[in-house]
Amino acid sequence: MEQYRLGARFLPRLPDWLVDGGTGLLASALAMRRSEQRLIVERNLRRSSADGELSSAAALRRAVRDTFVAYGRYYIDCARLAAASPAEVEAGFTFEDYDNISDALRIGPGAILALPHVGSWEWAGVWLAQRPGVKVTAVVEPIDHPELFAWMERFRRRIGMEIVPAGPRALGALTGALNDGHVVCLLTDRDIGGGGVEVDFFGERTTLPGGAAVLARRTGSPIVGVVVRRRHGKCHADTFPPMRVSRDGRLRDVVAEATQELARLLEDMIRLDPTQWHLMQPNWPSDREALAARRSGSGATAERK
Repeated sequence: MEQYRLGARFLPRLPDWLVDGGTGLLASALAMRRSEQRLIVERNLRRSSADGELSSAAALRRAVRDTFVAYGRYYIDCARLAAASPAEVEAGFTFEDYDNISDALRIGPGAILALPHVGSWEWAGVWLAQRPGVKVTAVVEPIDHPELFAWMERFRRRIGMEIVPAGPRALGALTGALNDGHVVCLLTDRDIGGGGVEVDFFGERTTLPGGAAVLARRTGSPIVGVVVRRRHGKCHADTFPPMRVSRDGRLRDVVAEATQELARLLEDMIRLDPTQWHLMQPNWPSDREALAARRSGSGATAERK
């Protein structure tokens, strides 16, 4: 915790070339040491990369390293955001097709931003919170270090974002935020607690959280796909046209259909740069099987067919 606080104080003073070089060295070491995370990253890269792009072992190793670098860069960007002025946030960020969010807010009430674990999504949240009249509420996942989680929550609130911890009370809080015209940010590419909606995602059956679809059905708020990735030394957001969820029909069927549509949208967003998709936990049943095989000493099923 103290190390992270110190990082937030000193990282903004370091030149990008030094930060990038240090992140690359650390990422290479982590990729070597964390074999289970490396296995998940390899599987995700094979799922999301273009055919033939990872045809050699060397290409796969480079892509894995790049993914660990992106993961490290995410935490560095968070640390820098803690000390960034509004002008620095503006200078470090670019946004494409902001009209998609403006249109969603006009349709209202509020707007649901569906994001994958790509790049430094929090930079987009801070940038949005600085727009006149825009109120931002974000759902955050608990992390293994409670003190670090509390520190990050305080910094997010300080920069203008309302924070809702993921959990059973989140749905009510987010419904209220949307009805009050907030932009609600949801990470939607991982079913953390289980019990999500079964979908086809990158050609395999798994579950994804149905919260975005449930909120859209409940409030009438549109869903906008947003992916934030590093481009040309800055954080850059691509947005997709608003997605409407029917308020008619059986709730279970509507949520299932909308979550499958969102899964296809997530595929499009992730494929923009798979090496910036820093999802390192098992997300498919076959991932858990591969990890079990690795732990038992059998590599026969560790590679994705």
